[in-house]
Amino acid sequence: MHHHRKARSGGVRVRYAATALLTAAATVVLAGCERGSSSDPESSATGTSGCPAAQARAEAAVSRAERDDVAWNGPTTGPRAVTGRSLVYVAQTMTNPGVAGAAEGVREAARVIGWNLRVIDGGGTPAGIQAAMSEAVTLRPSGIVIGGFDPNSTAQQIAQAEQAGIPLIGWHAVAAPGPSRRPALFTNITTQVEDVARISARWVISTSNGDAGAVILTDASIPFAKNKSELIRDELATCAGVDLLAYVNIPISDASSRTPREVSSLLSRFQDRWTHSIAINDLYFADAAPAFRAAGKDGSGPPFNIGAGDGDPSAFQRVDSDQYQAATVPEPLTLQGWQIVDEFNRAFSGSPASGYVAPVHIATADNSDGATSWNPSGYREGYRKIWGR
Repeated sequence: MHHHRKARSGGVRVRYAATALLTAAATVVLAGCERGSSSDPESSATGTSGCPAAQARAEAAVSRAERDDVAWNGPTTGPRAVTGRSLVYVAQTMTNPGVAGAAEGVREAARVIGWNLRVIDGGGTPAGIQAAMSEAVTLRPSGIVIGGFDPNSTAQQIAQAEQAGIPLIGWHAVAAPGPSRRPALFTNITTQVEDVARISARWVISTSNGDAGAVILTDASIPFAKNKSELIRDELATCAGVDLLAYVNIPISDASSRTPREVSSLLSRFQDRWTHSIAINDLYFADAAPAFRAAGKDGSGPPFNIGAGDGDPSAFQRVDSDQYQAATVPEPLTLQGWQIVDEFNRAFSGSPASGYVAPVHIATADNSDGATSWNPSGYREGYRKIWGR
């Protein structure tokens, strides 16, 4: 169990309350977003302030999610290790910290179970990903990992792998965890997007005491990301005291160039009304930092920012050092790499997928203890025991 900085935690909560938005609540209605656009939700005064019932639910959920002593609750039984197998991990791009983190988890677990692994980087472009998948199929490995991209973008290669009898496992490949029939995946490894969206929105409700001016940053060109941001919006709407100021669409591929300009514009328009932000990926806050800094904003907020995705090392560093990010909802990337290997072992053994889905967690400076990742404890020992390794 990590050491908790209790004094700081209390101070942060008081700070949130002191800076929370103290205006009438608004009901948010969002218009459709075009690529690279932002929309201002229409609002109407409700005559109420805060949301006691929603706030109580949010505080209870956040308290559970912030626990840092989560024990391994994954599978305890399964087939012994199959020998002599090879995997290819096709990465959307290894510059994406989440994709790279999961790949490193696969690499670590493959060494333990005794398999060969090759990583092929798709470079983040459709042509590059298709070429990487073609190369992976040509290598005829025992299994292929779809690392962070839509399998439908490589439909021809997916069909070839299926014809060759090569099982496919996705990491963030489709919206939901578990097996997929179309596209044909033995299983897909991800946390529940509904849980990630809900807990990030509840963090805003909880830390603002039910009064906030919020901004959502998303990439509407990616169906998974758009769905996540819509779920975040819906959960924020359960609190009458949260005013959704803007729903901003910045494609991830344009984030480094677009985010600073967009954030500067939002700061100019909303000023102190903007108290909280939720982004579908932590990287937005790395790109937003120069704009916040130029506007004279303190790194510890407001606005208080939470990333609803990935939890890469740089996000943990920003959170721990109060650099324009207060929290992240991290994927347990190393654990998920180990799970990918375990699921392949089940596929090779004729067993069904385990059905395991990792729990959501909120990492803050008060519970991360300087770590740069989060994983439940005991998963390595758990999988080793199953595999007989």
